[in-house]
Amino acid sequence: MPEANVATFRSYSRFSGLQAAWRRFQRGLARPLTPYYLILGSSALILVLGLMMVFSASQIQARLDGLPFDYYFKKQLISVVIGAGLMFLGVRLPVRTHRALAYPLLLGVLVLLLAVMVPGVGVEVNGNRNWLRLGGFFQIQPSEFAKLALVLWAADLLTRKQQMKTLGEWKHLLIPLVPVGFLLLALVLAGGDMGTAMIICALLFGLLWMAGAPARLFSASALLALLASAVLIITVPHRLSRLGCIGATQVGADGSCFQAVHGIWALASGGIFGTGIGASVQKWGQLPEPHTDFIFAVTGEELGLAGTVSVLVLFAALGYAGIRVAVRTKEPFIRYAAGGATTWIMAQAMINIGAVLGLLPIAGVPLPMFSYGGSALLPTMFAIGLLLCFARSEPTAKAALAARSKRRSKGNKQDRRRFLRRPHKER
Repeated sequence: MPEANVATFRSYSRFSGLQAAWRRFQRGLARPLTPYYLILGSSALILVLGLMMVFSASQIQARLDGLPFDYYFKKQLISVVIGAGLMFLGVRLPVRTHRALAYPLLLGVLVLLLAVMVPGVGVEVNGNRNWLRLGGFFQIQPSEFAKLALVLWAADLLTRKQQMKTLGEWKHLLIPLVPVGFLLLALVLAGGDMGTAMIICALLFGLLWMAGAPARLFSASALLALLASAVLIITVPHRLSRLGCIGATQVGADGSCFQAVHGIWALASGGIFGTGIGASVQKWGQLPEPHTDFIFAVTGEELGLAGTVSVLVLFAALGYAGIRVAVRTKEPFIRYAAGGATTWIMAQAMINIGAVLGLLPIAGVPLPMFSYGGSALLPTMFAIGLLLCFARSEPTAKAALAARSKRRSKGNKQDRRRFLRRPHKER
């Protein structure tokens, strides 16, 4: 065979192999249980990788704070264990119970957000008064639970309005969803938490989009949100200074953009495969909040581009699975709750990573399930449990699980029969 024909044949074979692999990949994505396993697998890997990076990134910070080197890691591990229990609870509770939790959870969050404003009750951390001390070294941030409360309450509200066929009227679409959302925003902003307020805004827009808000209404709301954000940024000097640090590569003469620039330097020094776990230079007091807001920068320095891309792929898989659960279901509550939870987690991840990359202002929000912080981790893991519950409740997924359970039961019976047929000496 001529050499040109051989080369053509090899090229065609490789192309055919790629086509076959792509078809297998598509068939795998089309399986009923794929969203369930994607959510479970990506969340588990994010948690494990996050624990590893919290242990690495927090050691120096703990010593600088006069604490044992594994202090923050142990607290995060405790939060993961508690969060795993909440995730299991979220998976096992039926959908009607999740709906029943909506109003009590929203009321409880509103009470806690008001309690933060009470002198002697609320605790100020890094200039923001949005914490409550539980006793000992444990604190909670009620604004983190506000996102979960808004998802469940709004999903139940929109479901009832859809059943009554009133979502086509703009008054029923906006009221009381937007006023309650603004109430949460006001209480969160009263404590100075601009980052969480941005996520709640994104969540409200996501819910309005899923509810079928008209383009004019959607555009007007977006314009109003942009104007309000501009006012809130311009009237607070430190927020305005953060806006000026977008894309900065050098620290200002007055020390401005110090955190943003050192985050970029950490990413740049990691190369393709990083300097190795524990070998970060920036975490030695040069990068503020290396284990919380800027843990992605330490990940880039120690694990390199390969590590950061892996984190991005895991979040992309989680987002894809959450959207697929919302799109494929016929239950309105599941669609709104799954879409809302996915919007919340993806928006928070994009805001955090965008700030580290210098594409967005530093908002002070953690990377979901990856950064240190129990207050952010616990409601997020319950939301993951919600998504797993919804993925399992889809009719085709239920049928696949039932068929798998039946095959497993049949296989166990056959194994038992084979065991009993063996001679007594071989057992």
